[in-house]
Amino acid sequence: MHFEFQVEGGNFSKAGTASSQLKKILKQLNVDSRDIKRVVVALYEAEVNVVAHAYQGVIIIDIDTEKIRIRIEDEGPGIKDIDLAMQQGFSTASELVREMGFGAGMGLPNIKNNTDELTVTSEVGKGTNVHMLINFSI
Repeated sequence: MHFEFQVEGGNFSKAGTASSQLKKILKQLNVDSRDIKRVVVALYEAEVNVVAHAYQGVIIIDIDTEKIRIRIEDEGPGIKDIDLAMQQGFSTASELVREMGFGAGMGLPNIKNNTDELTVTSEVGKGTNVHMLINFSI
């Protein structure tokens, strides 16, 4: 199964749309609730990162009977230091984003904690790509 979702930077009212729809799909496939939670947490964090930091992005999801692959590609400022960004509490979120309750610096660490494989690549001034793999069985 293949799905794609467009993400609009700065549109917090739609943040979480892809993760919510994916949760419904995984429930229909009878995926274990613990695996659904891992997938939804990881995707939600990535989705919010696009909304908070990028101009726009796309989420590409491929599901088979043993795993789910999620790829997020955004157009934005990029990440200068990925190792630093992976540390809990590190954030480059604006004051406005923080006032809305986002930007606590837990996005990438939460993604890492809920995936079996995570790769983050970024080019400053161009954007960021996040690749996730979560194993499960249907």
